Amino acid sequence: MSDRHVPQAPVLYTVKQIELQTGDGQGSEPEIQVIPTSTTSISPVSAPAPITNCPECTLWLPPGTLACPECHAIVYGRYLRRIAEIAGQQEQASQWGEARQTWQQALAWIPAGTTQAEAVQSHVAQIDARTHSDDARKAKWTKRLGPLAPAAFFLLKAKSILFALFKLKFLFSFLAFFGFYWLLFGWRFGLGFTVAILIHESGHYVAARRRGLKVDLPLFIPGLGAYVRWYNEGVSVETLSAIALAGPLYGLFVGLAFLGVALKTGSNLFLALAYTTAFLNLLNLIPVLGLDGAQAAHALNRLQRGLIAASCVVLFFVLHEGIYLFVAAGMAWRTFRGEAPEQPNSRTMVAFTLLLFALGAVMWAAPDLSRGAPYGMYPR
Repeated sequence: MSDRHVPQAPVLYTVKQIELQTGDGQGSEPEIQVIPTSTTSISPVSAPAPITNCPECTLWLPPGTLACPECHAIVYGRYLRRIAEIAGQQEQASQWGEARQTWQQALAWIPAGTTQAEAVQSHVAQIDARTHSDDARKAKWTKRLGPLAPAAFFLLKAKSILFALFKLKFLFSFLAFFGFYWLLFGWRFGLGFTVAILIHESGHYVAARRRGLKVDLPLFIPGLGAYVRWYNEGVSVETLSAIALAGPLYGLFVGLAFLGVALKTGSNLFLALAYTTAFLNLLNLIPVLGLDGAQAAHALNRLQRGLIAASCVVLFFVLHEGIYLFVAAGMAWRTFRGEAPEQPNSRTMVAFTLLLFALGAVMWAAPDLSRGAPYGMYPR
């Protein structure tokens, strides 16, 4: 029930440099800037107090003056900026009628015939065109649907709200993932495991958002895992590695939390969750395919890759965890094959190495119960 053409939201303009463009060419060209707005609060703007002195040059002005005859500054520029902010908030809230009235209010305080007045009038015309288009589209669908139109419009609005709040693809995949592991291991382990994966993926999501990149919510695939799709065109290898290692870092925090609960309560459930969480985050550090370790390895030179491979061999002999041999093999292969930067990246090297040791410590403190004593920190 969508139309092919959806009018674009009008651009919001406000006066940044409050100088007047007069009809005879005197004065300077005003700078028009797009400003971000927030929808947290939308409050009306009352009329400004009369100004009797120019805000720029302090020249005395007779009542009703909108532009200084001396420096050509717009007298009520600060008030106009506030109106622009309010109108922008109304537009983001899709309150087009209120936004139009607010812009019309601004015209009363802008000198006629100026560039600023023309910009506001053009913007009001865009709002009118959008409103007319929305009304025409609604009328067309009302005619097509007949008595079903009210219910259809309600469902369309409800769908938009759900997509905005929950992103149904993320929500359904999360529930399917949880249900899959509930059937295999029971709801308690299934829920803890699913939350651990969610927090791991949230690490990638938060790291990408903090760097201003476009990123989608996590998508869960039952039996395989989850992933966060983000758009990394043009980012440096340092940024790529930071986002990649953010997932295992968040996973480490989850493993430590599970371990703390297990040691406090003696719960084998949380012990198993701590071990499993640490194991899966180590698995993600294997530098192959699209795993986190492969993305992080792009920032490491060949010497650093070799040192990480050697560290994994040592950790294998200390902790007897076979997963370290896979990380070592992957890093050894990348040491001699593929591209590598000439300069070392100390931050990625330190972060990668610390994650290897810290996740191994969690696995040692929360041993796999199936191996029995004396494996791990202490027999259970």
